Parts: sequence; structure tokens; C-alpha cells
Amino acid sequence: MRVVVNGVRLFFDVEGASLVPDGPVMREKPTLLLLHGGPGLDHSIYKPAFSALADIAQVVFLDHRGHGRSDLGSPETWTLARWADDVRAFCDALGIAHPIVYGASFGGTVALAYATRHPTHPAKLILVSTEAAGDTHLDRRVALFERFGGPEVGALARRRFIEGRGHTDVASVEAWLRLAFPLYTRTPRNPDVARRAVRHPEVTHWFTRPGGEGHTFNLVPDLSRVQCPTLVLGGEDDPMTPIECQAAIAAALPAHLVRFERFAGCGHAVLPDAPERALAVIREFIAR
Repeated sequence: MRVVVNGVRLFFDVEGASLVPDGPVMREKPTLLLLHGGPGLDHSIYKPAFSALADIAQVVFLDHRGHGRSDLGSPETWTLARWADDVRAFCDALGIAHPIVYGASFGGTVALAYATRHPTHPAKLILVSTEAAGDTHLDRRVALFERFGGPEVGALARRRFIEGRGHTDVASVEAWLRLAFPLYTRTPRNPDVARRAVRHPEVTHWFTRPGGEGHTFNLVPDLSRVQCPTLVLGGEDDPMTPIECQAAIAAALPAHLVRFERFAGCGHAVLPDAPERALAVIREFIAR
């Protein structure tokens, strides 16, 4: 399904009903809006795992502009501000009031931008393996990639994070996907997850180019504007967005709203390494 939002068609999919029979009434379930990682990927990484939450929430999968099956738009609109405003406008177009917004990795950064720009709109936030500022803890990232992948991957990470900072030629990207991407998690991913994704590397290149927003953004000063309960999850062994990134988010959010859960022995996105615990924590946060 597609809907026109801020001049582009955004693709979305829905799992589960919003209204369900409950005795003599129709009970409305909360809406869980999923913002995928990237940039340059799509919502498919959340399927089928998040179908397990359809009994307590209506689950909505969204492809950001420039991603997946949504319209590309133009590069000047591939910004955190526009992606954040798209989330609000998408909800308005579909009549979704006060969603629970889940964002992992890049999707979590978009979720933070949305929540700071539209602080009264979300009912709750769930932030997984994400960051609120670019180019932080770079030495830590390199050390973790070298720890899990050896000197070759460590050198590749050093070129990406420290020496190149946005150097994303085709050969470097392919080497990264082949050697480093499998190390994001401690549990090997099903290779079909990557194969079925609709990739738009031009968005990746634009956002992470030298001097691009992927390096310069800093949402930390704005996190005090968040007004809703927020669950922050992070893996202790995440080489892509180290646990220090999530600790910084938790420290900057209003203390009475934040819950921070650290997952030992887990890498990026947490769920691939600890699906039962992670889904249980998320389910409890949604339902309470």
C-alpha cells in the first residue's frame, strides 16, 4: 500500500487489526509504527519477527522516502528533519494518533528526530541499537570490529570510521557487506534477510558522504524535549553503534521517562541475538 506524504508516495504494510471484538465492545489496540535501519534499506528486516506482537498492537511497517518501495524523492530531501516530518505526516494521513514508534539503528535516529520535532505526538518510543549523534565512539567501533573479525576487518573499519569518514566507493561497500556486516550480530543472520531487502545505495552514499549529515548530526541537546515514555535497548557487543551510544541517549532523556536495558553478549539490533528476552521486554513496555 502507498500513501502520498509531503510530495512522495510512501510504501507501508500492516499486520493485524486496529479494532478487535472484546465482549460487547470493539477494543482499539495501540499502533506500533516500525522505522527500519539503513540508510538505504527497507522494512523487510522486521518480518516475520514482529508479527508476534500483532496480538497486542496493530503493527505498521513503513519504508522511509528514498528507501525500499517508497518514492526516491530528491537528495536534498534525504535529511533527518524530512524523514522525521514524514513520520508525523504519514500518521496524519492515515489517522494514526499517538503511535508507539519503534526505531532500530538509523530508524532509531529518525525516531529521535521525529520525537524532538513533534514531542506531543508519540505515545511511546522504543529505540534499539541507535545513536543520537554522528561520529562518536569511533575507536570503540574499530576495536570491536577487530575483536570479532580480526585485523582485516579492523583495518576496514578504521578506513570507514576514522581515515575515510564517508569514503563509500563501490568496492569499499561490497567489502564491508561481505566481511563486516556479518559481524553486526553474534548470531549468524539468515542470508535471505539481506537478499530480500530492496536496497538504495545512493541514499547510503548521500547520507554518509564526507561532510554529510550522517557525520554531523547531533540530536543530544534536543533530547530533553521528549515527552513520552522511552525504552532504550542496546547490545554490549554491538560494533556498529556501541552500547555507549545508547547510554548517552538514556542519560540525555528526561530521567522519569526512560528505561534502559543492556543486553550482554548481544550485537546490533539486539533481537537477532536475544529474540525471546528482547520481544518480552518490548511486549511488556507496549502493554503496560
